Amino acid sequence: MQAKDRIVLALDVDTREEAIALVKQLTGYVGVFKIGMQLFNSAGPNIVHQVHDLGGKVFVDLKLHDIPNTVGSAGKVLTRMNSFMFNVHAAGGREMMRKAAQDSSAEALKMGIDAPLILAVTVLTSISEKELAEEMFVSDMKVEDLVVKWALMAQESGLGGVVCSPQEIVPIRQACGPDFKIVTPGIRPLWSAANDQKRITTPRQALDQGADYMVIGRPIVQAKNPCEAAQMIIDELEA
Repeated sequence: MQAKDRIVLALDVDTREEAIALVKQLTGYVGVFKIGMQLFNSAGPNIVHQVHDLGGKVFVDLKLHDIPNTVGSAGKVLTRMNSFMFNVHAAGGREMMRKAAQDSSAEALKMGIDAPLILAVTVLTSISEKELAEEMFVSDMKVEDLVVKWALMAQESGLGGVVCSPQEIVPIRQACGPDFKIVTPGIRPLWSAANDQKRITTPRQALDQGADYMVIGRPIVQAKNPCEAAQMIIDELEA
């Protein structure tokens, strides 16, 4: 995999126009464009097709979490949209994840296309151990241990990878093996300000720890020259 293919650009903008302007600039510098709830709900599902038309792969980041049949049906829709990746919440359980994988795979086979990479979201990176115990009543397990257990459950359910914080890359890689894909947010190049991120991992550190894809937003999107910023990250990964 080339270095640029590992970069997932978070299109965390409000409008179709902002998103399309970024895609037009950066298609040659990043591998995947992430469309989350902000842009998907603002611009509508057609934004996925518009990014495809400009040559970009899409990670549809909606974190599906519902009864198995509903998530399976949503997975079929996202497969028909030719999503490169989409994600579901591991907390939805084994049967929900299995249904997402089975229905997406069947839909892709019917259409004669590659099935999307389905990722499990384990414990949100904003959740602390204190919140896990006091608000979610998981008091007998550390965050890292729960993340690894859910990653293994996702793998056993037929999913191809997880979204996790940089802190869990190594234990997930050790538990799930080399072929299980790891996508990690919370990435900041050495030259970028930390902003609201308290624990920073650079793209090169994430790669060395075992991450496959790095979600990066503001260091590229808010740069004076987004293409130059993306190229600096590519250079860092290739160093």
